Amino acid sequence: MKKIISTDKAPAAIGPYSQAVQAGNMLFISGQIPIDPKTGALTGNTTEEQAKQVFRNIEAILASCGHSLESVVKTTVFLRNMEDFAKVNEVYKSFFKTDCPARSAVEVSALPKNALIECEAIAYLEN
Repeated sequence: MKKIISTDKAPAAIGPYSQAVQAGNMLFISGQIPIDPKTGALTGNTTEEQAKQVFRNIEAILASCGHSLESVVKTTVFLRNMEDFAKVNEVYKSFFKTDCPARSAVEVSALPKNALIECEAIAYLEN
């Protein structure tokens, strides 16, 4: 059985999708771009600033389920410029400190709202 997850602590979906969907012990978090949930505006001018907001959004969705980034088992990072990979790694390791999730990173030609980064995540929710 699936359960739709929604919180006002992360940006509302900007299309016909859910912030996250829980299926059993798995949580699938939709791609997050650097939108401030309070203002609905894109935040940050640099990849680092935008990455911080993206991971705060993912953190907020997890917190709404009573979990943390430690539950994340897989992420996919979408970058407008692969040259920003090292910058994103620095931000990433400040959020994922130990037992980092599996990850893919790909360069894309464009992202919603002209963001520099987007990240989706899958978490395993232990009881």
